Amino acid sequence: MIEIEQLTKTYKTKYGTVTGVDNVSLTVGEGEIFGIVGYSGAGKSSLIRCINLLERPTSGVIRIGGTDLTKLGSGQLRKSRLKIGMIFQHFYLISQKTVYDNVAFALRAAGTPAKKIRPRVEELLEMVGLADKRDVFPGQLSGGQKQRVGIARALANDPTVLLCDEATSALDPNTTLSILRLLKEINRKLNITIVLITHEMNVVKEICDRMAIMQGGRVIEEGAVYDVFASPQTELTREFISSVVSFDVPEQVLASVRGTLVRVLFKGDVAGEGVIADMLQRHAVKGNFLHGAIEYIQERPLGIFIMELTGERGAVTDALEYLQSRRAAVEVMNHGR
Repeated sequence: MIEIEQLTKTYKTKYGTVTGVDNVSLTVGEGEIFGIVGYSGAGKSSLIRCINLLERPTSGVIRIGGTDLTKLGSGQLRKSRLKIGMIFQHFYLISQKTVYDNVAFALRAAGTPAKKIRPRVEELLEMVGLADKRDVFPGQLSGGQKQRVGIARALANDPTVLLCDEATSALDPNTTLSILRLLKEINRKLNITIVLITHEMNVVKEICDRMAIMQGGRVIEEGAVYDVFASPQTELTREFISSVVSFDVPEQVLASVRGTLVRVLFKGDVAGEGVIADMLQRHAVKGNFLHGAIEYIQERPLGIFIMELTGERGAVTDALEYLQSRRAAVEVMNHGR
């Protein structure tokens, strides 16, 4: 659906040339929700604005549905952009127009016949849960309601792609969750491909299928959300994940450990099984749980536990081998003293 090949975007400043996006290649499948994560300045906003050519790339290729947007003339590009909806952090609603007219504006701008505008707007407002707000002005709406108007407006011309530029950053946690669930519902109902950028891993964890981590204009890690959470490959990814799933053990607790300190990770269904209890029954070791939890990512359990094992060295080794035989990933953090 979306193919980005060796995309680079540079900017001329009074201090010289700055690279916002540095040779990025990504593929987003049809109907997928793809998250792009990074701190401010990572290049994610530049990247998403290049996807619909709000900013023209310095070099590289952007294909949507097989069409290279960078090769289109202005007329063809305007037509292609009708199939790329976009929602923003700050809503950008027209304060002097009602909710109805804000959504209708996108249809009128696209040349939609007048007789088709009203039923389409009413359909969209019903979809985003604002049918009772059609004659209200933006100033009378909450932040979440304003974003729902923005989503309805972005969907007005029946796009195949929806780009979300920090769409929930200005919202409180509960409202964020409701907007994410709405986006997921729209994705499943319309099979619309969604690309969202964010600096919040909770957003990605909640609705994304796959994700990429950006730093310094480059993609430094990419994969299925579950796999990235289960086995982060870079320090930055681990830092982002720790903001959602924290398994840090206080230093004073670690200082008191005399046995073998291990981190045990269970993926999928095995996370819900009593593997550790079985291990303790089968082997002459004792276990002291220091930290742990089971998280659900894409409705799949991911169990991470930190524990101290005490016993004879051979018994501890056998216990760890048993855990590995039960499809657990085991990391020895330090051996017994």
